[in-house]
Amino acid sequence: MWHTLLRDALDCISSPRCPRCGGDGPARGSGFCAACLEALALPEGGVQGDTPLLWCAVAPYRGALRSLLLHQRPLPQPAVITALAALLHRCSATVLPGALLLPIPSWKRNGNPLPLLLAQALQQAAGPTATLAPQLLQRTRPTVGQHHLGRALRLCNLRQAFAAPPPQGPGLAWHRRRRPLWLVDDILTTGSTALAAAEALQGAGWAVQGVLAIARTPL
Repeated sequence: MWHTLLRDALDCISSPRCPRCGGDGPARGSGFCAACLEALALPEGGVQGDTPLLWCAVAPYRGALRSLLLHQRPLPQPAVITALAALLHRCSATVLPGALLLPIPSWKRNGNPLPLLLAQALQQAAGPTATLAPQLLQRTRPTVGQHHLGRALRLCNLRQAFAAPPPQGPGLAWHRRRRPLWLVDDILTTGSTALAAAEALQGAGWAVQGVLAIARTPL
């Protein structure tokens, strides 16, 4: 009996738990249990597109995934971010070798923490083949919240809202010519923010490839 109790106690401590519901996990090679994977409705291989720029995401921004991300913004859970980053890595692994990962910054001091946390977790999942590079992009001015703005107003709101230093020094010339740079964000909506960031980076000579995100808002 004591052997059984000890084994059960060790299982509770050592067995991986689903970061969303706390139940048994993982399933299908992810950090989430089978029930949560079904609830989140995550398509195998993620979703991709090329409008308004090349992008890859884990799933459309709706339903349970939308609710999960909204809860993560004010109070991020490392286990949830790690699990989502692992799923993003699975659908973007082919573009990560040698890549620079650049989280899109917020102009607020206490702004959205998810892009940076996601980029950090994605870099850890990719290993030494990818490099985190948040220092390559800065906000130049405040912008208004975009939740209720259409595409045209979003583009106007973000015009010249980013600045990127040009590559300098003997080691950065190679970065400028060869290393692919991927923007990282939690949600890709109209793509206005990613486009504004990409324009600043491309103007400074960086090889922007596109954006990697957890969710893509359905058109």
